[in-house]
Amino acid sequence: MWWGGRGQSFNIAPQKEEPEMRLGPKSVQGSRMPEPRSRQLGSCLASGCLPGEQILAWAPGLRKGLEPELSGTLICTNFRVTFQPYGWQRSQDTPLSSEYDFALINIGRLEAVSGLSRVQLLRPGSQLKFIPEEILIHGQDFRLLRVGFEAGGLEPQAFQVTMAIVQARAQSSHTQQCAGAALSKAGQGSGSRKPPIPLLETFEDWEIERKNQGAKGWRVSTVNERFDVATSLPRYFWVPSRILDSEVRRAFGHFHQGRGPRLSWHHPGGSDLLRCGGFYTASDPNKEDIRAVEFMLQAGHSDVVLVDTMDELPSLADIQLAHMKLRALCLPGENNFSLFTLGSCLRKASDISVLVTSRVRSVVLQERSDRDLNGLLSSLVQLLSAPEARTLFGFQSLVQREWVAAGHPFLTRLRGTGATEEAPVFLLFLDCVWQLLQQFPAEFEFSEFFLLALHDSVRVPDTLTFLRNTPWERGKQSGQFNSFTQVYTPEYSQPPNGNSVNGQLSVWDWNLRYSNEQILQFHNPGYDLEHCPDSWFPRQQSNFMVPGLPSSVWLFSRGALTPLNQLCPWRDTPSLLAVSSRWLPRPAISSESLADQEWGLPSHWGACPLPPGLLLPGCLGPQIRLWRRCYLRGRPEVQLGLLAPTISGLQSELSRLQELLRKWTPRISPEDHSKKRDPNTILSQSH
Repeated sequence: MWWGGRGQSFNIAPQKEEPEMRLGPKSVQGSRMPEPRSRQLGSCLASGCLPGEQILAWAPGLRKGLEPELSGTLICTNFRVTFQPYGWQRSQDTPLSSEYDFALINIGRLEAVSGLSRVQLLRPGSQLKFIPEEILIHGQDFRLLRVGFEAGGLEPQAFQVTMAIVQARAQSSHTQQCAGAALSKAGQGSGSRKPPIPLLETFEDWEIERKNQGAKGWRVSTVNERFDVATSLPRYFWVPSRILDSEVRRAFGHFHQGRGPRLSWHHPGGSDLLRCGGFYTASDPNKEDIRAVEFMLQAGHSDVVLVDTMDELPSLADIQLAHMKLRALCLPGENNFSLFTLGSCLRKASDISVLVTSRVRSVVLQERSDRDLNGLLSSLVQLLSAPEARTLFGFQSLVQREWVAAGHPFLTRLRGTGATEEAPVFLLFLDCVWQLLQQFPAEFEFSEFFLLALHDSVRVPDTLTFLRNTPWERGKQSGQFNSFTQVYTPEYSQPPNGNSVNGQLSVWDWNLRYSNEQILQFHNPGYDLEHCPDSWFPRQQSNFMVPGLPSSVWLFSRGALTPLNQLCPWRDTPSLLAVSSRWLPRPAISSESLADQEWGLPSHWGACPLPPGLLLPGCLGPQIRLWRRCYLRGRPEVQLGLLAPTISGLQSELSRLQELLRKWTPRISPEDHSKKRDPNTILSQSH
């Protein structure tokens, strides 16, 4: 987190007399302090501790790297490492809200320093070779905690707390939870507690969302209610009203991991955005199955565009490599999502938004796994095309639907397991959203601080939202269901044993970690209230939509539309998407944007005005920026004014602020918004 907490104090202070301690490596249990002082410190920390949390070691220290430097105590528990400044108070209601806390699973790099040149990188299982004068804890969320230890007989404690951190990291699994974190909030454990946003775990949630989108030609399917079609899919999803569940079951069997075509978003003008996995070409469908697949892809439209989301965009390995390079640039001692990666994502999302809004058609996002780039592009398309998605409530619902319920493998992609599947796709999405917020600051109800809170929440193990790979795993872990008939299981779908977390909580329970004052900062003071939708139900916008060409099938690739003879790969002429893309000749990248093609070229399509509410971001050069407030948190020397304290830096900062003021149409102060907005209504608006 980037804020400090408030409330009840730990009341920890150094003492002159310290019991004798044995120096040397020991187990986490053996590194505890002697009984009298341990009992005293544990009693003081209990008010701010989570249920089941135990103090393993502590040492007086001095937080460095920030001004002013703070004296306090470095504490290692079985859940986290926390620095407790003397006199600082932690909120009893928000026990996890502290810029001084590092969950064990969030620690990416641990260094011990002695003198000017003696530095040891401490990995799990390492033995500390000297008494540290200072340790540096690098968070995977780009934060840095730098603590120097006091001399004068306290060296054994510095050694012990450092070794306790090393061993606690080694012993903590990537699925370890802060058990019972919600028990500090009255009424959180109640079974009747209403979640702040629909979690899309029930038939009723999906039906309400379908009506909200105005998707009249669609229905909620229960074919996967027992997860016997695909464990990575939610229990419910939207399919065309005229297709039977028996046809859905057979048709989905011809797609990778059983992830067949489903509605992602219905545009108020009539178009439909779908997503699905890659064709399973080794299957042998009969004519009825092929007709069902085609009917689901067409979604009642004559004009269909297939989008290979893996084309032009970086692979998972490329995304992971870009993230590692970003850490190397932004964290001292570490080896940018590249701006090109961000630009390519925004450009492709912009092109797909044009496809959806320029003609009444079915646009199908197709990725082999349907769990990474499909979610990123589908979410960005909705942010660019739907003002409702740019509200706080709408954005949270969007993430819950397109990422959490859709089965994005958060645990595999984000938990730093070193597996080949690791790639922070969701963090790349948040960076793209921040880019949009910089280019269109008056169009978004939420602020940069909200994006930072969501960015940091993937490293806080207090809920199941980002701790599992599939809806099935979350349901099993929370006890939502006890048995089901399993037909297909992905290779990483088996949940670990144990049920230590409250499954009713979600990451959207912000008041668990943030105070009302902090939640108020989630709201963007530059948001144009005229953009706020009068109703959650979208208005029909058919006046600017024109039908697509009759019986047309297109492949969208490299910024250009290429006609296809067939929709499915099992016909006489295989679909291009059924074949590995590296064997296919690719059209040259179009020099014109798709907006120019759709609204001006080709000429026989005619021209139509730019749809209201559509955002077309810049994707090149200086239009894409580094998210400094997020990525440079570990380098306070460059955070002063967000730019270097030089004349040129101040001039650049001034130009940036003037640019933001020009973009902010309304001139409403944060105080005015605070008077009109209550933190509870901000995050749980009832539409």
